[in-house]
Amino acid sequence: MKKTKIDHYTDKEALDYHRHNKPGKIEISSSKNMTTKRDLALAYSPGVAAPVKAISENPETAFDYTSKGNLVAVISNGTAILGMGNLGALASKPVMEGKAVLFKRFADIDSIDLEIDSQDHNEIINSIKNFAPSFGGINLEDIAAPDCFVIEEKLKEILDIPVFHDDQHGTAIITTAALINALDITKKKIDEVKIVVNGAGASAMACANLFKKTGVPQKNITMVDRTGVIYSGRENLNQWKSAHAIETKHRTLKDAINNADVFLGLSAKGALTKDMVKTMAKNPIIFACANPDPEIKPEEVAEVRNDVIMATGRSDYPNQVNNLIGFPYIFRGALDVRSKTINEEMKIAAAHAIANLAKEEVPDEVVAAMGGERPHYGKDYIIPSTFDPRLISVIPAAVAKAAIDTGVARINIKDFDDYKDQLRQRLDPTVTIMQGVNTYIRKKPKKVIFADGEDENMLKAAIAFKNSNLGIPILVGKEDLIKDQLKKIGYSENFDIEIINSKDDKKREKYTKYLFEKLQRNKGMLERDCDRLVRNDRVVWSSCMVACKDADAMVTGNTRRYSSSLEKITQVVDPRAGEIMFGLNLIVNRGKTIFICDTSVIEYPDANQLAEMAKSAARVVRLFGFDPKIAFLSHSTFGEPATDRTKRLSDAVEILKKDKVDFKFDGEMQPDVALEELYKELYPFSEIVGNSNVLIMPSQHSAAISYKMIKSMSRAKVIGPLLIGLGLPIEIAPLRTSTSEIINLASIAAYSSDVIDYKKD
Repeated sequence: MKKTKIDHYTDKEALDYHRHNKPGKIEISSSKNMTTKRDLALAYSPGVAAPVKAISENPETAFDYTSKGNLVAVISNGTAILGMGNLGALASKPVMEGKAVLFKRFADIDSIDLEIDSQDHNEIINSIKNFAPSFGGINLEDIAAPDCFVIEEKLKEILDIPVFHDDQHGTAIITTAALINALDITKKKIDEVKIVVNGAGASAMACANLFKKTGVPQKNITMVDRTGVIYSGRENLNQWKSAHAIETKHRTLKDAINNADVFLGLSAKGALTKDMVKTMAKNPIIFACANPDPEIKPEEVAEVRNDVIMATGRSDYPNQVNNLIGFPYIFRGALDVRSKTINEEMKIAAAHAIANLAKEEVPDEVVAAMGGERPHYGKDYIIPSTFDPRLISVIPAAVAKAAIDTGVARINIKDFDDYKDQLRQRLDPTVTIMQGVNTYIRKKPKKVIFADGEDENMLKAAIAFKNSNLGIPILVGKEDLIKDQLKKIGYSENFDIEIINSKDDKKREKYTKYLFEKLQRNKGMLERDCDRLVRNDRVVWSSCMVACKDADAMVTGNTRRYSSSLEKITQVVDPRAGEIMFGLNLIVNRGKTIFICDTSVIEYPDANQLAEMAKSAARVVRLFGFDPKIAFLSHSTFGEPATDRTKRLSDAVEILKKDKVDFKFDGEMQPDVALEELYKELYPFSEIVGNSNVLIMPSQHSAAISYKMIKSMSRAKVIGPLLIGLGLPIEIAPLRTSTSEIINLASIAAYSSDVIDYKKD
């Protein structure tokens, strides 16, 4: 099957992704308990009558008694789907579901997609008007111009909730932020610069409008469409284009670009030439935002000038103009003050907040989220990264304040510092963690072995790892079986990925020799025994590859039990010097991140092992950007009730006190005491009570049961178990691990190979 243009997956994989488990990408879940007869009576009849009456008497209370205040409708009629054109309302549903997912993922906003099967703007307006009372905001998407202008303008007149056409305003806000900073760096004044906008669609007009609102004079912006310059007196201009017509003798882009300070492209690949760039003013600003290919590539610009500040819509170049920096956070701020609209002042506030964030010194936690890179405000950093976890607190706060200041907010925020703290808690930490890891390993590609290459999920993970430029995957398995699997998931059997197995006689001899030298005295094994192990077991083979430096890291498992994989690996690899091995799971649920150990290795650790586990866990947790706060868990809290089983835990605490470790710890305590703030009043002497993020379990079975139960019965996201303390960067995927989970483990193994000193004495 034909691959998609970006070549990260096949069409079949994309279709399988959208069809797997439950078709589509969103579902409805209850935010209240629905377990007892009383719960049902409160949720529906007769209990529902009370909020019904309250809302009928005061409609504003709908924000208090329903989901309205955190619910956005994502609406399209499918007339302009992702640059693919008018494919119909129903065809737009996968895109609108995707938008709803982004709202939830980045700003914790609930969304429902609604596709309106009509190309009559009056009918669309009427439809939205009639169901709008159910929502706190309306996000319009992929509606062709000029209908998008008409629909948005009319809805803003008749509705008292935010209406936002992201194709227009999202791009405009991010681009304006970039312009503010580019002008600051080049020391150019906003009321003096000459700007050329190539393209006259919805986003181009919105950008031009916001530029003007920010201080650029109308006469200083030249807009160019397919026909040429939009000038005063040009025939056949609609009312929207006419608003951007200026008095000028210029008729072509080539004319207009001469001595221009700024070029904004929202048009097509190749629209701006190198010769045109040569004619621009000193220290020009070029925003080439056509996707997937910009109007001109940065490397082409660099061939003719070295004084340019440049941005594109692509993530593989500096300064990406990405709507993800905007719309989730703008709606978050608007919803939180129950704003009646998103006005120009709120858009400008968002633009300035984004611009100012890029100017700030980047703190360590953001560096970790960006893969170890510390960007500095300048030509190559005028827009914050989409990885920046500060976006969730900075932009909504600015938008909310502007809404309050301009009188469109229904409620006030008294303490903005407290509000920003609440916003930070909404962020999904797994996004930050894995984006940081992946950004890091993209800069230092590692060879990572996928030891179970014939398994479908492992194979998909290896392909995604390669196509996402995370590193160089090596598949271990039978070539003919892997090629059959490649065809099954929609790739050519000749897909460019390395496949290796024990038929490689030269490597087999090398690995046999390595293993024999390691095991001949400790295990009493003969060389032929080692040869049989290397030849017949892909986990042993793969572990030898890493040990002999033919690869940097490895992921295995998924097709066999964890303990079986670990047994094979430890025949080849010893524990890291000075550490014990254990399993560590990262769990995120409702914005809270915890680490649980030991989930996979030591069945019943003694006090010394528990203490060593805490030390290693603290080291690893810091690698992920967290300050370790370690709680030793039990069925008792600080010796009550006292039993023989708790002594190991209290002894471990005493060992750490004597060792004077550099992290906070306490115990033993029950899990609710460790995690819930309400217990702080009962145990004020402990810094860990209600504040812990690392949970040391009393045994492997309690740890494994706990994390698997959390994973199965909640919406918690789980990474791991990570194999801590092994002497090489190898991770084991539990049975039936998903493709995404395998990719995470492979990424962490690659990351570990670079940031952990495995030669430490």
